[in-house]
Order: sequence, then structure tokens, then C-alpha cells
Amino acid sequence: METLLNFIDENKERYIKELVELLSIPSISTEPENAKDVQYCAEWLSKHCTSIGLENVTIHQTPGHPIVYAEWLNAGADKPTVLFYGHYDVQPVDPLNLWTNPPFEPTLRDGKVFARGATDDKGQVFLHLKCLESWLKTKGTLPVNVKVLIEGEEEIGSVNLEQFLEDNKEMLKCDCVVISDTAMYKKGQPSIVYGLRGLCYMEVHVTGPNRDLHSGSFGGAVQNPLNALAAIISKLKDEHGRILIDGFYDNIPDLTPDERAGFAALDFNEEEYKKALDVDALFGEQGYTTIERLGARPTLDVNGFIGGFTGNGAKTVLPSKASAKISMRLVPNQDTNDIAAKFEAYVRKVAPAGVTIEIENLHGANPVLVPRDGVAVQAASKALERAFGKAPVFTREGGSIPITLLFSTILNAPSVLMGFGLNSENLHSPDEHFDLDNFHTGIKASALFYEELSQLSA
Repeated sequence: METLLNFIDENKERYIKELVELLSIPSISTEPENAKDVQYCAEWLSKHCTSIGLENVTIHQTPGHPIVYAEWLNAGADKPTVLFYGHYDVQPVDPLNLWTNPPFEPTLRDGKVFARGATDDKGQVFLHLKCLESWLKTKGTLPVNVKVLIEGEEEIGSVNLEQFLEDNKEMLKCDCVVISDTAMYKKGQPSIVYGLRGLCYMEVHVTGPNRDLHSGSFGGAVQNPLNALAAIISKLKDEHGRILIDGFYDNIPDLTPDERAGFAALDFNEEEYKKALDVDALFGEQGYTTIERLGARPTLDVNGFIGGFTGNGAKTVLPSKASAKISMRLVPNQDTNDIAAKFEAYVRKVAPAGVTIEIENLHGANPVLVPRDGVAVQAASKALERAFGKAPVFTREGGSIPITLLFSTILNAPSVLMGFGLNSENLHSPDEHFDLDNFHTGIKASALFYEELSQLSA
């Protein structure tokens, strides 16, 4: 392995240069005007996979954005097969004025690369491709069979991936799935995520009068949709952070003493957390620590609130319509469709008279718990300890990766959530970035993972 690891060191600057090229592509999956950029990004990755020695490289078109597939299956039938999954699409960049550098003009500073998609998920995808390149360039082989699946719709709910998995079960057959779209617990501390929260994302539309009205002429005579929506939102949670939707907590198991001990062992520093966010107090469900609430308890948050006049100056308008986007993070034993139904029923129950309510279920995903005792997880643990010089911690993460559950149900393959990003790297926000030390060490950890998995499987 020394030759391989030296090769990674020797090519560090080239790898960063290539990453910058990938990050320059504005592959925003939500914006129709960026569809050509998303297609180009898939083509760029396809060419790159071919250039590093992967085989059967294919761009699969979908009703939405394309999926890139590649493989190297020459290790032998007695060796395990790993499916690496990632995504090349990125979030929108708004608000643009809060970026230090343009989001698709990657900039290196303070040991980091700043660009949209740097940590979510292009940087983490690319380090795996560099790992595979390093194996093939130095050894001419891989210790296991590898399949690569990189999609372009993760940021819009992986809308076409489920059907792709169903249609290509044989092609994608594998022993485990490796995903690097999660975060390390903190810089220098490698982590393996064993739990992901699910998601239920709803939009509530409130309509009152048939047109916007002058607040002086009509105020006090009709229900204001903005006021009505605010009243609805105020009834979703109590002052202690507990969600008031009927049946919301049904069947949720409480944290076991071992789980709570595991969270406590992470030595989470609330004062540093507040300082990093520039807030003087934290808030969440009473009876749980902040670190427990972040990964193992459900949430409900308003993500956007729209209605009325928001321009400069004053306009005394009573709006006809108002809407809010509301997301709920879910934990094991909660089902996204069940929660959506309970949410709608509750909102209609508490809505005031004088308005009509429309509710959209925008998208969702069920929560995931990954077994911690599998061979692939053991291999990842050993590899991370060798690369970082420190044993990894096992954590739950608050975000959702909907595809993880699909890999389990459709391919019957366990996932290994081995991420190299940091939660402080502004994913989904202005000035998103990726620590280049983690990028470089992540390449080594991934390379060591394949070796460890080969040995443990034998």
C-alpha cells in the first residue's frame, strides 16, 4: 500500500486542479435553465471515469437528469462487489450576494475550496474516483469489484432513481453500498453514520378574498391569509419544542441508555456550537440534549413564508394568498406518507374560518438505521483509523439520504455511510466549501477501505 499512498501524495495538486474543474460546472438540478449544464456534468464525469480506467462507462438518460454508471469487475467472483453511490447535482446558489467568490468560480483559500457542490457532493464523489484511479495506476487492479453510480437528481428527491434501480437490479447487484454524503463529527475525527432521519416536506397554501385588498377599507372585515397562516404555524409546536400534530410521536422508541451514553461520549460542546452560529441560546425538544435532538429526534421547521407586500417602503395591502413551506425530519418507526396525512389533517383542524386551505406533499423519505456489525462497516472503521490515525465514532445524522433505504429494499444491500465533509462547511448555503486535508485523507481512507474489505471478506 505504500506505493499507492505515495502516489496519492504525489498527485495531490493535480487532484485538486481536476476537482476545481468539476466544481466549475453549474449543475443545478432544480433550475430548468441549467439542464444543459447538468447534462454536461454527466458527460464530464463519464469521460473522467473512462480516463482513470473504469469500464462499461455509460450515461443513462431518465425522464429527468442523467445517471452515470461505470464498473470494474475483474477482481474475481470470490471477491465482494462494492457499489459506490454519489450525486453530481447541486443546490441553487441564492442569495448570490452572500458569496465571497462566485459559486461556480472555485477559489482556494485557508486550506479549503469554496464553490457550490464542494462538500455536497462533488468533492466527496471525486475523492472516490481518485481513490480508484490511484489503485489502477499503481497496481493495475482493484482488490474488490467496484460499480459506480452517480446521479443528477439527489437535490430534487432522486425522483427517477427508484425506477432505475428496479429496472437494473442485475447490473447493480452488489454486496454493499458506499455513500460519502455525510459529515465527520468534527475536523480530525473520522465518523461512520449509522442513522439518518427521514423527511416529510409540505407546502401549505391559504387563500382568503378573491383579490388583494386595501387594509384600511377591508381590514377587520375579512380573514387575512397571512394572519391565518401565522396562527396555523403557531399551533404546530408548543413552547417546549414538542410537536402538537395528533399522532406525530406514535411508535417512536425512546433512546436506549446505550444510545444516550454514545451521544454523551461525543463530548458535544454547546458553548462552541452557539458561538459558531452567533446565537445566545439553543432551542429544541425538552428532555433531550442538543446532540440527541440533532440526530435522533424528529423536528418540524418552517423553511419559507410567502405572502403580501415585501418590497421597500409601505403598502397597506391585505393579501389574497399566503403560503409556507414546512419540513419535518423523521426518526425510525415514522413513515413519511403517514406523517404527511397526519400533518394535513391537523392543519385543516386548526385552520381558522374564512380561508381555504390547500396542502401539497412536495417530497419525502423514510428514516434509516444501518447495522453497525456488518463486514463493510468493520472495514470502513479499520480504514478510517489507519488514514486519520484515530478510531472513528459512530453517529446519527440529522439529514436525509432517501436512496439509502432504496438500496436496502431493492438491492438488498447494506450501506456504509463514510463521509468526509463537515457540518460547518455551509452545504446548501453561500460560501459552501470543502476542507482539502479531508479531501486528500479521504482518498487514502477510501483506498484503504477496499483493501480492508477484501481481507475481511476473505
